Amino acid sequence: MPEAIPSLARKTAFALTASLALLTTACTGQSGSGATDDASKDTTINFWHAWSAPNEVKAVKSLVAGFERAHPNIHVNVVGNMTDDKINQALRSGGDRAPDVISSFTTNNVGKFCSSGALVDLNPFFEKSKIDPRTTFPKPMNEYTQFDGNRCTVPLLGDAYGLYYNKTAFQKAGIANPPKTWSEFAADAKKLTIAQGDSYQQLGFMPNYHGWESTTEHYFGQFSPTYFGKDGKSALAKDPAFRKGFTLQKKLVDELGGFQKLEKFRATLGDEWGPKHPFHTGQVAMQLDGEWRLGMAEEAKPKFEIGVAPLPVPDDQAAQYGKGYITGTIAGIAANSHKQNAAWELVKYMTTDTDAVVGFANGIHNVPSTLAALKSPKLKYDPRFKTFLDIAANPHSTTTPASINGGVYLVTIQQFGYDYESGKATDLEAGLKETAAQIDTDIAQAK
Repeated sequence: MPEAIPSLARKTAFALTASLALLTTACTGQSGSGATDDASKDTTINFWHAWSAPNEVKAVKSLVAGFERAHPNIHVNVVGNMTDDKINQALRSGGDRAPDVISSFTTNNVGKFCSSGALVDLNPFFEKSKIDPRTTFPKPMNEYTQFDGNRCTVPLLGDAYGLYYNKTAFQKAGIANPPKTWSEFAADAKKLTIAQGDSYQQLGFMPNYHGWESTTEHYFGQFSPTYFGKDGKSALAKDPAFRKGFTLQKKLVDELGGFQKLEKFRATLGDEWGPKHPFHTGQVAMQLDGEWRLGMAEEAKPKFEIGVAPLPVPDDQAAQYGKGYITGTIAGIAANSHKQNAAWELVKYMTTDTDAVVGFANGIHNVPSTLAALKSPKLKYDPRFKTFLDIAANPHSTTTPASINGGVYLVTIQQFGYDYESGKATDLEAGLKETAAQIDTDIAQAK
């Protein structure tokens, strides 16, 4: 069962500014496989990661111990609870204590990691090891670990987003199954909503973009949008998927009581990580969330049975039901490391060895990051957790592409989402064009 304290979910906070600024001046180092160290000789490498919860730290230690048993000549000095800011500072300065291998929760920073040269391009290492990333990792994970052909990171466990629903509330409302299409979803959200004065006794779904994990990127994953054209320009105003996504979300906001009423209700609800989360308490009947929510919800001992399903899809994409938004932890090798071959042995083991990936997934309770591990009989999980494994393996699942300035473009889109759902912005077409222009300007300035 997933842990009560999610590890990968923290990246959704968009903690980008400081780390991006540091990466701008990161040392460039070697970008190829020109590593000259002998990985067969006795050596020690440094591995920095961000996990901090006791069970997470224990799982990392077990993972590294497995590697050291397989490679007795390579010793790993593990440093945990490292933020991106601390990692980026070390990547800039180098030295004997700096990391040779890093892991980060912030996939939004991949474009910056790759373009700055802070991490080496792993393509030559994969080729040397005769490993094809395209057949090793799920398509979205394969995509979000590279930028402009530079594969400077590799997936190390993942997150998949789905739909949690209150089975008891569904039964009371006469709803037999979770919704598969957006029209079914909207109808169920309205049917599950029970008014109480000028507020709600029960809200079918909190559609507002501030509704915990209900961000634009998580919503739009179900619409399979194209964020950038072949020319590198924002496709926000050109791809109808965005127009449809914004329109349907705004329609649901209006139909469930309007932005102000929903925000007033949201202000009375518990926070995302505490036991009083509104899905745990039954105040919200459906919740868009990641795989970690199941463990958190069960630990809160809800007075209802929890159901898990893929998020619904637009009606004209009904055949793709089962897909979802994918993200995850990334790992990479420091460009200024003098032990890149030894570092690659650790990265290769952690991210491509099926038993290692499965064991780590069991310990951290996140989604495995290789296609083989997703099918492994050694996986241990609540039967409902299989929904997220299936979403991760679904070829139609999506992610958000890397950009040279990190996730700035996602923050820009999210801000327009706030303005549009609240009524501050009323002209969708004009807003999409203005937002696309801002994204293009920001990217041009980052080059």
